[in-house]
Amino acid sequence: MTFPETTALPSPVLAEGFEGAEPARWTNRFATLGPQFFTELPGTGLPEPHWIATSPDCAATLGWPADWWTRPGALEVFSGNAHLPGMRPLATVYSGHQFGVWAGQLGDGRALMLGGIETPDGHFELQLKGAGLTPYSRRGDGRAVLRSSIREFLCSEAMAALGIPTTRALALTGSARLKVQRETVETGAIVTRVAPSFLRFGHFEHFTHHGMEAQTRELFDHFVRHHAPECADAPNPVTAVLAKVAAQTADMVAQWQAVGFMHGVMNTDNMSMLGLTIDYGPFGFMDGFDPGHVCNHSDHQGRYAFARQPQVAFWNLHALAQALLPLMPGVEDDQDAAGDELIAALDIYRERFGNALLGAMRAKLGLSAEVDERGEDGPLIDDWLRLLAAHHTDYTIAHRRLAAFDESRAPDAADAPGNAALRDLFLDRAAFDAWALRYAARLKLEPAAASASPSTPSTRAERMNAVNPAVVLRNHLAETAIRQAEAGDFSEVRRLLEVLRRPYDAPAQASDAGFPPDWANDLEVSCSS
Repeated sequence: MTFPETTALPSPVLAEGFEGAEPARWTNRFATLGPQFFTELPGTGLPEPHWIATSPDCAATLGWPADWWTRPGALEVFSGNAHLPGMRPLATVYSGHQFGVWAGQLGDGRALMLGGIETPDGHFELQLKGAGLTPYSRRGDGRAVLRSSIREFLCSEAMAALGIPTTRALALTGSARLKVQRETVETGAIVTRVAPSFLRFGHFEHFTHHGMEAQTRELFDHFVRHHAPECADAPNPVTAVLAKVAAQTADMVAQWQAVGFMHGVMNTDNMSMLGLTIDYGPFGFMDGFDPGHVCNHSDHQGRYAFARQPQVAFWNLHALAQALLPLMPGVEDDQDAAGDELIAALDIYRERFGNALLGAMRAKLGLSAEVDERGEDGPLIDDWLRLLAAHHTDYTIAHRRLAAFDESRAPDAADAPGNAALRDLFLDRAAFDAWALRYAARLKLEPAAASASPSTPSTRAERMNAVNPAVVLRNHLAETAIRQAEAGDFSEVRRLLEVLRRPYDAPAQASDAGFPPDWANDLEVSCSS
């Protein structure tokens, strides 16, 4: 198997006036790095492509109109068959630890960076995922199947709507003619991904592992210049950058845990230097709450189980620290001291994660931090999660029903509106009642929620429903959209996108926010997903 030679790209086909993508606006930041960092190549487009879906919210982030995809030639560009003037498509090289083991050279095996654009909200890079072989495809084919592409497209936008840091998805194109072999023969697709940067921990690991200190320094300076300029004047820019990445990672993982999201494959090459959720493969949202749940069928050792995600992120940050060690001042004289200083920079992770998760869980339970003078909220929240785990209670539904909890009639007034529906989620009613008594007592300490500000919810229920989604991208919702799409009907993908754009609103189709059907228990996702 060979990858395409670096040749002249196809002639641009977009008509003049394509909004938001004039040639002068395209930048190529990564291409300013040396040739050791990437390979320029045209990629391979989709035969007879068609649109599957586009994200108006992502387009708005770029400053593009909602109908950008109707412009002449747009389909050809975002299915990999043409390019705009100013684009310099390239695939980047990186390495990393996969399932805790050094995996050696990896890289963009099926992703092609088109370039970047300056927008009112900052600089964003655009990348095609599934655009064919690159030098880093290893034994793969460089393609993405329709199934996995739908999952990534929908989840990228769902996470953004939930307020969780993430790469975005602008568009999804497909081709019935492109056949891709996975467990079975499937059709191919391309997701257009968007992010301020796709830099990963693994980019730094690659050059340090190969003793390429000059390249590690060049990449570090590139990152500081474009993404952490405030670190340039720090007493030690290296520890300042590491602390910044650690804090952003802590915030991201805390939000994962709060919403019940499982990444599934937290390898160091899947960790963003900007603290973004990146590389949606075998992800999952919690149905029945189980801290030990492993959403990736390929993760036989359970390394990336839900409850282990915070510690895995910390492990990955240690790997990044090791990659940055050659850049530390004085490392030549005392490597141990330099290493200890780097590790100390990671101290922020534990405190930041703990505070972020406690804050997110307080909000989910409708609690105010200023009331918790004796530090009792933590144990109350921990016992709530233990209660959910003991009963395998649906995580999303339980928190939505908790918003309707009536503390004045807790816990044994089963006919109280909201309380009965919540109580019914637990087989051990006595265990729930015991916790509900404590929760009711805590809620009575809350100050009045009324506010004159129209932007502030006026009741606890409204505040809780503003942070507890009614709809998340459960596997069965994605699977229904996938099955219809594989039959040539993309309407469910588009409908589901509209629902996921407003995850905190009760959906018009009640089943979107309902319990998963029995057949969902048999669904499995793996690294090929």
